[in-house]
Amino acid sequence: MHFTLQKRNKTWMPATNLSIVGLVVYILACPASSMDVLVHNQINVLNGTMVRIQCIFTSCYKMDVNKFAMNWTYQENTNETEEMFMTYKKGMMPLRTDRFSDRVQFVGNLEKNDLSITLSDVQLSDEGVYNCYVRNPPDRIQGHGIINMFVVTELPPPRDSTIAVAIGASVGGALALLILSMVVVKCIRRHKKQELISDEQKMEEEGKLDAEGGPEEGTKKAFLPEDV
Repeated sequence: MHFTLQKRNKTWMPATNLSIVGLVVYILACPASSMDVLVHNQINVLNGTMVRIQCIFTSCYKMDVNKFAMNWTYQENTNETEEMFMTYKKGMMPLRTDRFSDRVQFVGNLEKNDLSITLSDVQLSDEGVYNCYVRNPPDRIQGHGIINMFVVTELPPPRDSTIAVAIGASVGGALALLILSMVVVKCIRRHKKQELISDEQKMEEEGKLDAEGGPEEGTKKAFLPEDV
């Protein structure tokens, strides 16, 4: 599901020409040159369930309930005529239609610029394009969000995690084997080093004994009686 910000430069009424001064004031007062509408541009819905269709707008002007207006429309595809099923003019008014009957409810929050609706008991015939139009005077730009809804009869199968688990286990085993090998090599090197140190110590001790034994033999020989 993708979450997008859509901008439209259409107007509800023909825009009048602005003077240079008025244009400068407008730009300084409101850096955004158009109304922004946040919608999911594509949603997949399971047949027979309820879906929330989101539409949130942003405008540089605070909403005036007496001037604010919005429309929700449906069309089977972008080339078909739009069918209005909800509107706001000084109050939210769901329009009863043969297609939706009373399955559409307004669940948004005007104070938060949320114009979201819910559609219950979704049918295969509900698949199509849903349009959310917003007008918030004195903003001259009409906001327009487009949602493409697809109705499915079954949910896609869950992703098989067996491969991921196998890969994880293999990587973990390889790392464990590598660590064990490093420990073994380190132990062997340490053992060899200790043996080398022991051999050196033995050689030093033998050297000391030889050095100490040499003078004693010389002394003994000096005091041996001479042959008559």
